[in-house]
Amino acid sequence: MISVIIPNWNGIRLLPTCLDALRRQTLHGFETIVVDDGSTDGSRELLARDYPEIRVIALPTHRGFAPATNEGIRAARGEIVVLLNNDTEADPRWLEELSAALAADPKAGMAATKLRLFDRRNHLHSAGDYCRINGLPGNRGVWEEDCGQYDDSSGVFAPCAAAAAYRRTMLDEIGLLDEALGSYCEDVDLGWRARLAGYACAYAPRAIVYHQVSATGGGRIASYYGRRNLIFVLARDYPAALWKKYWRQVIRAQLEITGKALKSWRGEAARATLRGQIAGLLGLPRWLQRRGEVLRRVTDAEIEAALVRE
Repeated sequence: MISVIIPNWNGIRLLPTCLDALRRQTLHGFETIVVDDGSTDGSRELLARDYPEIRVIALPTHRGFAPATNEGIRAARGEIVVLLNNDTEADPRWLEELSAALAADPKAGMAATKLRLFDRRNHLHSAGDYCRINGLPGNRGVWEEDCGQYDDSSGVFAPCAAAAAYRRTMLDEIGLLDEALGSYCEDVDLGWRARLAGYACAYAPRAIVYHQVSATGGGRIASYYGRRNLIFVLARDYPAALWKKYWRQVIRAQLEITGKALKSWRGEAARATLRGQIAGLLGLPRWLQRRGEVLRRVTDAEIEAALVRE
């Protein structure tokens, strides 16, 4: 069974498009769980009135993406857990293709969707996520026109959690999203922990979801937490042997982010980036101590081979 989990915070204008697309799926027999993260905009009333088939977990206060999503995962009955943002519209064959991709690769503990832009439907947001040797994550093909150039899995490190599938058995072993990260980079961290534990990532190029990028977040909030959390993730997950080998590239990448923010320091997002990096550095001792929590079953050479160099 498949469980689709949708975290929602004041997304009443987004939910109908997202949920109506799930009603049109060619794969049947899945459950849908909406975790309402303390909404005050009438989302819960909409769900009760127009989508009675959906399980709703109503959180009393806003807790953030990772805590809300984890509540849904814990309540889910499926052996495959699918995460879906509320600002999306899935192609009718999305779940069928995503399920088939996992079934075809028993070693895969997760599967990536092809995400396209909602308002430019022939352009990509993510054809699976990659991670560079300098520690910076990214979306394959972002902003490019989709001409089939990313229909293979080359370079896919992990899925973007805006639309991704995970095996329950893998999550039971490596843990759920890290709630200390709240929102931003929580899927990057989960991907790192999965790869370090030896799980592969499948990719389903025909499992297409249209994404309203940053419809539920962005700006200075994304800049702060994204930069802070990336430093936390690298502190805990990036292998020690690779730190010794590539520390100059990792530090240089962070300094380049700092330099760009300083050049635009009058902007809110730039100042938030700098504050986020400072918070990340202040939190380094705590996150370095957490390295022992991560299950590591693969060699450093195997992880190194999965990282993008350019």
